Amino acid sequence: MKLLSKFNLIVFVLFAIGGLIISDFTKGLLIHSARNEVLREAELMMASASSVRDYTASDLAPLLEQNPQHHEKFLPETVPAFAAINTFQKLREMYPDYTYHEATLNPTNPVHRAVDWESDVIRYFADHPGQKQFIGERISATGPSLYLARPMVAGPPCLECHSRPALAPAAMITRYGSDNGFGWKEGSIVAAQIVSVPMSVPIENATRAFHLLLVYILVTLFVVAVVLDLGVFFVVIRPIKVVAEAADRASKGEINAPRLASKGKDEIAALTAAFNRMQVSLAKALKMLGN
Repeated sequence: MKLLSKFNLIVFVLFAIGGLIISDFTKGLLIHSARNEVLREAELMMASASSVRDYTASDLAPLLEQNPQHHEKFLPETVPAFAAINTFQKLREMYPDYTYHEATLNPTNPVHRAVDWESDVIRYFADHPGQKQFIGERISATGPSLYLARPMVAGPPCLECHSRPALAPAAMITRYGSDNGFGWKEGSIVAAQIVSVPMSVPIENATRAFHLLLVYILVTLFVVAVVLDLGVFFVVIRPIKVVAEAADRASKGEINAPRLASKGKDEIAALTAAFNRMQVSLAKALKMLGN
């Protein structure tokens, strides 16, 4: 195997190892960045829903409760969850893959009943009272989604409607009945706010960026390899080849050949100078033998 081939093999192995390390690190970094982007969207959606809930509870509900119809007909607009969920439904007209749900194990309105994976999240919060939020991933009908969940603790305003049927507004009992949504205890975790944000688009963008980066890396490595090959050929191989050819001629008796050019102070120059000295010494030795 020639010297240039050996050099190319070493360079290829080093570039392959380095490329694998760089690509693996970069892919992980891009996926992590995409996940953080989705998480920021989920946090924004959660903050928006919480703001609507707070506004409804502090400003809108007291006004609606003064409406005479509130005592005859239950007005769902007085419930913070109703406002948050319906506001989010308007958002879903433009972003149908985004979901917001206030899931509970024992809801008054069946629409709020938790599905299997939501029930697991609520039980997790119940088993970990100090946990303020939970972030997870799941496979939805449209692909992978990231969800952000926060616990909902039963407070005095909740118990006005959910402690005992006898204490609940008559209009609410008329609308939803007295079988569900009661027995809540103050301070207990009864539900969870859950925002789900699709990950497919950010992950596709990260994958596309990763593939583009791989192309750039391969092109860069190819250019670097070509430049290194040219450098090795002109700086190392060609001068050594000149010395080798001169040595071959000297071995065949051509001892009066002109000296090789020796420029610089590197190892190749030292080798050329040493060959010139050897050629002079060989010529003197042969001349002495001839005499």
